[in-house]
Amino acid sequence: MKKMMIRTNGNWFGGITMKDIDACEQNNMALHACLDRTDVLRNRRMLATSLGYTAEDLVCANQTHSANFYKVTAADRGRGALDQATAIPNTDALYTSERDIVLAGFMADCVPVLLSNEPAGIVGVVHSGWQGTVKEITPKLLKHLIEMEMCRPEDFQVFIGPALSQEKFEVDRDVYEKFHSLGYAEPWISFNETTGKYHIDNQQTVKAQCELAGIPSTNIEINPTCTFQSDDGFSYRQDKMAGRHLAFIGLK
Repeated sequence: MKKMMIRTNGNWFGGITMKDIDACEQNNMALHACLDRTDVLRNRRMLATSLGYTAEDLVCANQTHSANFYKVTAADRGRGALDQATAIPNTDALYTSERDIVLAGFMADCVPVLLSNEPAGIVGVVHSGWQGTVKEITPKLLKHLIEMEMCRPEDFQVFIGPALSQEKFEVDRDVYEKFHSLGYAEPWISFNETTGKYHIDNQQTVKAQCELAGIPSTNIEINPTCTFQSDDGFSYRQDKMAGRHLAFIGLK
């Protein structure tokens, strides 16, 4: 199974699964975007086993491109893992301070954000498509963690995973205006005079949001893989029937 492991030591682990043409449904992990749910469940079980867990240890959300986040507890273990109907509703970011839970987020061009704060014993996963970015889901979660969970900004480690590149994220003026209104995304926006389209780097915009929340830039890592251009990527923009990567993180 193809997966990018971010870390496997310390008190947390995290990573993201990638497209694999040799796997069932090319290693698709999403029940909401699949041909055969049995294959997706098989892929989830294989991932969980490779991490030393079971599929029932996963916690998933029904993502709606919102700015909503949710604190996961042991009582939530298994929600959305085997049945989408039990997933946490209308939520695009999950975090927990409890061990032996695997938080899951699903992506196909959208920016996956994995964050950990070892001293506070907290980890989280964020699904930040362009709508989530302009709604500032990542800084809203970070503000909550800093103010309500007593996390120090300098203790965060952030991984921004594979996503649609600036070259392939081509938008009209309405979307440009939403990014422009943030007040800090302009360095990551370009305009193509020939096509009349704007190109936006969503990953760098999310990084800027983390930095504005007080996280040192040296604590933020970006994977440059473009989900549209890479053979290992699922891209909704390229294929509306695309599967989904699963970004995962948990406390040992």
